[in-house]
Amino acid sequence: MPILDEERHLADAVAMVLRQDWPGPLEVVLALGPSSDRTDEVAAGLAAADPRVRLVRNPTGRTPDGLNAAIAGSRGEVVVRVDGHAEIPAGYVRAAVAELERTGADNVGGTMDARGTTPTERAVAAAMRSPLGVGSSRFHTGGGAGAVDTVYLGCFRRSALERVGGYDPRFTRTQDWELNHRIRATGGTVWFTPDLVVTYRPRATLRALARQYRDYGRWRRVVASTHDGTLNPRYLAPPAMVLGTGAATLLGLLAWRPALAVPAAYLAAVGAGGAAITRGEPLRTRLLAGPVLATMHWSWGWGFLTSRPGRLLAPAGRPAPGLRGAGEAPR
Repeated sequence: MPILDEERHLADAVAMVLRQDWPGPLEVVLALGPSSDRTDEVAAGLAAADPRVRLVRNPTGRTPDGLNAAIAGSRGEVVVRVDGHAEIPAGYVRAAVAELERTGADNVGGTMDARGTTPTERAVAAAMRSPLGVGSSRFHTGGGAGAVDTVYLGCFRRSALERVGGYDPRFTRTQDWELNHRIRATGGTVWFTPDLVVTYRPRATLRALARQYRDYGRWRRVVASTHDGTLNPRYLAPPAMVLGTGAATLLGLLAWRPALAVPAAYLAAVGAGGAAITRGEPLRTRLLAGPVLATMHWSWGWGFLTSRPGRLLAPAGRPAPGLRGAGEAPR
């Protein structure tokens, strides 16, 4: 678990892992970033109270560095990634390992079940579970078991992580997709199963959602510039929409009014789509769903168009931390 500023949630997140009904040995490795709250104190208390909890340092605080440090500090032949805000059911590890053994896959994951409590969160959650918001990835929208490009979180064979060198520390975002791409490129299989369901808590404001999806778009272009053949029409749809709708809006305002039919049609489509995916929700959630969809589309597309891979991605020669030998933090 890569951890940063998780004072409020850390104890509950760790307790969820320790309550797994896994019959074999289990350890929880927390990679502690430079938190500004009492996260380190809470983590030290958890480690003192249960020998299954181990601590390693992540001085940069970046997610890929924390994941690599936690993997290096672990000892098991199966490595399960868990995030600080993810809520995993008691049978998660047992089911994931059983699927690894049954399929022979290198990584197994399930559904990212977005659930909110406020009207905005509920609208975002509905959009994240719908192809209208995030496309057709099975870990968002569900579906049958099978080989996929990527999964949410993941239960890995340690041998696969060592084969590909772990997470690429250059990728601040999309590090999961990029890692799974390398696993598949080296002959491994990434497997989705609907039997694994993890509750995900979405962003609480449109502003936070816009930043999240802008970064997704930026880093998707970085992935495309790094790995040939990884760009497909689904990823090009948002930037194409931004260019087409933006150009039609300018043309309609400045020269030819009929061109305004394009942005009007888009607004009508996201409004109708938002109402459809929130059917049965309170009125405020249904009214917010259209703006949520538009925020996701435009932020992703704008991020992709304005991305500068050469600046976002560190030079290719930057060494990645190894998966062995990470120092354990003082308890």
